[in-house]
Amino acid sequence: VLRCLGIPTRVITNFNSAHDKNLNLSIDKYIDMSGNNLHLSEDSVWNFHVWNESWFVRRDLGSYYDGWQVLDATPQEKSKGIYQCGPASTRAIKEGDVDLDYDSPFVFAAVNADCVTWIRYSKKRIERIYSDTRKIGKFISTKAVGTNSRVDVTANYKYPEVKEIPFKISYSQYKNSLMDDRKILVTAV
Repeated sequence: VLRCLGIPTRVITNFNSAHDKNLNLSIDKYIDMSGNNLHLSEDSVWNFHVWNESWFVRRDLGSYYDGWQVLDATPQEKSKGIYQCGPASTRAIKEGDVDLDYDSPFVFAAVNADCVTWIRYSKKRIERIYSDTRKIGKFISTKAVGTNSRVDVTANYKYPEVKEIPFKISYSQYKNSLMDDRKILVTAV
């Protein structure tokens, strides 16, 4: 319909798409001390999810958020009392501006939530035992114009994942670095 109105629109597919039911920006899994799943969270990770993007000028949010906007024609959750999702600015999603209206936190979580495993020792004591920051939002794609090729648009939604570089330093190097920090603090005062 939007294309018929002259509004640029495309289909987007997100692989490993998070469904963050409680909007805490993480997909939580709870286990007991034996490793059994406790089913305390309604969060889930879908193999993929599909939505639309349309190109809008955002007078309501400011020109910084102009451009591609997420619209989900098959929302699974209510937003402001009705089943709707969007238009959420892809720039807002990429920048982590989850305080904006139009379901920005939900879309942010769909492409960038952390998968967190918690162990529950008792009703009052839980502990985070694992966090995967790279699982969600893989190969976010659309179809190329005029061909059946895939175009990767992941960079429109999130910054590249930082790879950890392991390194070792000696204790004396570590100790000297602490001394350097103290010099900076003293100098700044």
